[in-house]
Amino acid sequence: QVQLVESGGGLVQAGGSLRLSCAASGRTFRNYAIGWFRQASGKERDFVAGISWSGYNTYYADSVKGRFTISRDNAKNTGYLQMNSLKAEDTAVYYCAASAVAVTTDPSEYDYWGQGTQVTVSS
Repeated sequence: QVQLVESGGGLVQAGGSLRLSCAASGRTFRNYAIGWFRQASGKERDFVAGISWSGYNTYYADSVKGRFTISRDNAKNTGYLQMNSLKAEDTAVYYCAASAVAVTTDPSEYDYWGQGTQVTVSS
């Protein structure tokens, strides 16, 4: 089992920044790829960014490329999502997830999920 807890969400004006954290406990964090997803009200859960277990490979949705940066610190069992130049359309609940296989854009391929953190961007 891996327990994931997100933090760092909040209310920010358009153009601002937030950094989300995903703290992991339980099984060895470094064995898992990490994905960040978001779900806006009434919409499906969408892939935002992913990072391989080593941190060497990163992946981004087109909508966030150049604005968001995913990273991880395996020594601290924590993943991060730095979000810059935020837009109103980034408003959603953001979830981190862990996959024992690899980064994928398909939420069903992830084994563990956090409870989510709300990000609200005011325009």
